[in-house]
Amino acid sequence: METIIPIKGAVAFQLTLDPTVWIFDDRKLDLTTYFTSQSVEEDMDIKYMREVGAHWSREIMEGATFPPTLKSERKFDRKGMETGTFGIELSHFLKNAEPKPEATKIVIECQENKEYSFTLEEAKTLIFKYSQDGKPLVEDGPVHVLLGDGSNVHEPITHVTAIRVE
Repeated sequence: METIIPIKGAVAFQLTLDPTVWIFDDRKLDLTTYFTSQSVEEDMDIKYMREVGAHWSREIMEGATFPPTLKSERKFDRKGMETGTFGIELSHFLKNAEPKPEATKIVIECQENKEYSFTLEEAKTLIFKYSQDGKPLVEDGPVHVLLGDGSNVHEPITHVTAIRVE
């Protein structure tokens, strides 16, 4: 099984995705709770103002803090990474690949010449599941494609080999 997934076609930058390193990505989603918890859409300006206000208040109360040093102060939940089921939104990678203006859809290529087509708007809601109970998806992976609403959680798109933007 090949673990590298290329994003190719009508993009400014062709990317190669390696799901084996996403476990350390801050953008990962915990899929054990993602589809069951309520997500609240929040205005980006209000969110920014609240975060800046909290930061300002903390600096007033505690003094300035400096970013982590080379000896990273960031803590990882090792137990969670070893037992969790995780995914990541495809939108992050599409944004970096920069689809060309004439692009209208993506095609997910799978083994046995199966293809699944989505509009670019639909594609931004897709989630790549790359871990089940702390283990990579070896049998039918490297990723499972889940719809953003979770309607295909029990029957995901599997055996993904490439993403083609058209």
